[in-house]
Amino acid sequence: MKRRTALVALLAVNALGACGKRPPRFQPLPPGSVALFLGDSLTAGTGSSAGEAFPAVVARQTGWQVINAGVPGDTSAGARERLPSLLAEHRPAVVVVTIGGNDFLRRLPLDETRANIDAMLSAIGAAGAVQVLVAVPQPSLLGAASGSLRDAPIYEQLASTHRAALLPDAIATVLGDASLKADPIHPNAAGQRRLAERLLSLLQDTRLLGS
Repeated sequence: MKRRTALVALLAVNALGACGKRPPRFQPLPPGSVALFLGDSLTAGTGSSAGEAFPAVVARQTGWQVINAGVPGDTSAGARERLPSLLAEHRPAVVVVTIGGNDFLRRLPLDETRANIDAMLSAIGAAGAVQVLVAVPQPSLLGAASGSLRDAPIYEQLASTHRAALLPDAIATVLGDASLKADPIHPNAAGQRRLAERLLSLLQDTRLLGS
């Protein structure tokens, strides 16, 4: 009876996280755990050095074995195609997905972007890894000029569907601050550190990263 009660409580916590009221909770990952970062130039660190990219900063702070699978110019379709071999090769405990910016810049159909990210989150879950989704803002000249970029709504929707940990507003905030950018669409080293700080805070909130 106690075990059943504990399970119900855990499901309730996860359901609240999916509704955005609080993030889902996971078992802490010890140093040495494999963390796969899947994305485009934001993940690769374009605009800064490889050692300054936010996955590298997270690696130093957590002691995790970080695999930076960021490919500049990649789309959600490209990342989806690359993912199965990456999961098979590295068997990560957690996968951080930061993708969609190039889809938006190329004005690819939003339904296709949503379907690709949905498929990736399903594959990550099926592989037994924790899903972490980083929200990406849709391009806006007015938003960029005023510092008021907004995340595309698909990220919150997909995180809720998959009960994934969602990092909202981080990229939008960085790209809305000229002092944190190397160019209009890429963070500089300071911007990458800010992304890492926000992600580390989420990892603590979800208990993936122990205190």
